[in-house]
Amino acid sequence: MYLVATPIGAARDITLRTLDILAAADVIAAEDTRSLRKLMDIHGIALEGRPLIAYHDHNGAQARPRLMAALEEGKSVVYASEAGTPMVADPGFDLAREAIGAGHGLISAPGPSAVITALTLSGLPTDRFLFAGFLPNTSSARKTALRSLAQVPATLAFYESPKRVAAMLRDARNVLGAERQAALCRELTKKFEEVLRGTLDELAAELGENPRKGEMVVLIDRPGELSVNLSDIEQALRAVMGDMSVRDAADAVSHDLGLKRRQVYQIALRLDSE
Repeated sequence: MYLVATPIGAARDITLRTLDILAAADVIAAEDTRSLRKLMDIHGIALEGRPLIAYHDHNGAQARPRLMAALEEGKSVVYASEAGTPMVADPGFDLAREAIGAGHGLISAPGPSAVITALTLSGLPTDRFLFAGFLPNTSSARKTALRSLAQVPATLAFYESPKRVAAMLRDARNVLGAERQAALCRELTKKFEEVLRGTLDELAAELGENPRKGEMVVLIDRPGELSVNLSDIEQALRAVMGDMSVRDAADAVSHDLGLKRRQVYQIALRLDSE
């Protein structure tokens, strides 16, 4: 089975190898059949009666048996994500895993990826990065996830919805620190491509005042050298005490800042009494 990457914006970013695979495959599966059909039309690849099967989060369990049967019959099957590289924040994982489990070969034709494109444009370190996908929808769960990533020694990369990005940046500012460097990349390779760079505080303010539309990647710099004073501890505690108990807040902040829990707990008790 073939996995092919598709453009994240500009149709000409498709590779020649991907075009060859799409032209020769017996069965084609796509996260979005309409967008893939349009892409094939742009590049002059006719479907010619071949099956074009939708495969997405809502129908994967129903579509997989048909695709697996085609593989068993010795047919060439190709899967294309809606935009970017299959398996990266993409519903094709179960299909690929089942194909591997059944002993079928898996071949990837590499190509565009929003997270890699954003990383190259961000101006942040690229020697080590962690792609964390989409953060949770609610602020409390999002903060918990961000706290778990606070001390990761790598550039952090997230996909985010335009409806949630301002709230996500505010939570990141409160959990990771207002001065931490970050970048927001949106509509990559498209007409209105934009890259915003600055501190988390600056980006949170900008997106709060001037909302943006489009597909977005948020990148956040790795933590700097740990230097914590009383005001840092108090700020971190205030950011989380509205969402959790004093005890849990002390546990979370002491873990994130690398401090003794007893010290942080005493400060949290004082803030709570105030």
